[in-house]
Amino acid sequence: MIEIIEKTLLTALGAASMSQKKAEELGQDLKQRLNLSEEEGKALVDKLKKNACDKQGELEQQAKDEVKKACERIGMVSREEFATLCERVSQLEQQQSAD
Repeated sequence: MIEIIEKTLLTALGAASMSQKKAEELGQDLKQRLNLSEEEGKALVDKLKKNACDKQGELEQQAKDEVKKACERIGMVSREEFATLCERVSQLEQQQSAD
């Protein structure tokens, strides 16, 4: 199950980075076609890069949310729940050894 989750996240991140590369290519193409100055072309590419980075962040968050939902569906406990359970087991072991 963990392998599926890991592959899903890597696929999402790969798609986002591919989008950024395509945005750069599109910016260069538009710069040439529209006869933009170097500064205008650079500004356009920067804007496209920023947009791609923003989308990557959104995509990462969506992937994390989906993984969290999948873990909840299969009954996997969170780190916090696991830490709480470990703490409780330690307390019970100490109580038992004290008796």
